Amino acid sequence: MPQLTIIQFDGTTHQVEAESGKTLMQAAIDAMVPGILADCGGACSCATCHCYVAEDWAGRLPMPDPAEVEMLDCAKDPRPNSRLSCQIRMSAAYDGLVLHLPESQI
Repeated sequence: MPQLTIIQFDGTTHQVEAESGKTLMQAAIDAMVPGILADCGGACSCATCHCYVAEDWAGRLPMPDPAEVEMLDCAKDPRPNSRLSCQIRMSAAYDGLVLHLPESQI
């Protein structure tokens, strides 16, 4: 099963097994990773699953669709590598993906 690393703002690291086809948000929730609030349940309508994709991974993921881009405008402290974890589905190609969580989601 593919794995991803989620790093909280304080540096706490979580190794998460993520079933292919499952969103990164759902994998984080299943693993009880603090900082992925997911208030809207993955409907791309709240930005509480905001994360930063590690720079070396940013170009390997599909581009965000217009709805995600619009919602990222509502996120606190967005960066060029910001994504909503509810909009990225895990696949074997993303094995080893690294995400960082923003301070605003402590």
